[in-house]
Amino acid sequence: MKKILIATAVATAFVAPHTFAQSAFEGFYGQIATGYENNTIQNTNLVVGPNSDGSHTGGTSSGGGTATSGSAPLIIGLGYTFSLAPQFTLGLGADYSTLSQTTNTATYNFGGGCADPDGGCGQVKYKISNRYNIFVTPGYAIDKDKLAYLKVGYSGVTAQAQPQDGIANSVSTNLSGYVVGLGYKQIISGGFYGFGEANYYGYSKASFNGTSPNTDGTPPQPINLNPGVNAYNFLVGIGYKF
Repeated sequence: MKKILIATAVATAFVAPHTFAQSAFEGFYGQIATGYENNTIQNTNLVVGPNSDGSHTGGTSSGGGTATSGSAPLIIGLGYTFSLAPQFTLGLGADYSTLSQTTNTATYNFGGGCADPDGGCGQVKYKISNRYNIFVTPGYAIDKDKLAYLKVGYSGVTAQAQPQDGIANSVSTNLSGYVVGLGYKQIISGGFYGFGEANYYGYSKASFNGTSPNTDGTPPQPINLNPGVNAYNFLVGIGYKF
């Protein structure tokens, strides 16, 4: 019996400081990250309506397909992490992407395409900017200096359609959606830590509305684009827990 009590005491003394130590990430933090980000704009076809005098009936283009961008973002974030239990945390945070991205060119066709005088063709790019996220991060403290977490919350972004052929002016719209992700943080020294994240962003369909001038002098035609927008990124960064 005495041996069992001694063994239990030794095991408790060993486990307690490792399993039940308070997480070093409790409190306010600030961080910065970069990595790789991809934005995808799907179904980039134009819908052109009839003009006011009925001389042009309009229609839907074909061939628009998907426009994408891929480059390095620069994201700054702030937040606070609470300790809910010895090994569980809950973070509240917000971050902002300081750099914009512009997609490759999507080409669309009407009627017989570029070679058909009664048809037409054109090109459009999309600019993605001002992405911000407000989120919660339920976490699990692997030990005092290591934290794995989930990320879920609200995301907003500005999308701008940029016609490349003079068919219409650039048009911007603000989109709302969600962000979900996974992350890991580890203390480097003192309050400094390194971290990695993988995130996915989904948004409501964009609605770009404008007008297209006609070269034959007839009244302009209304145009509309309703592409889907989503994105993902892989981030690495450094931060400081105050």
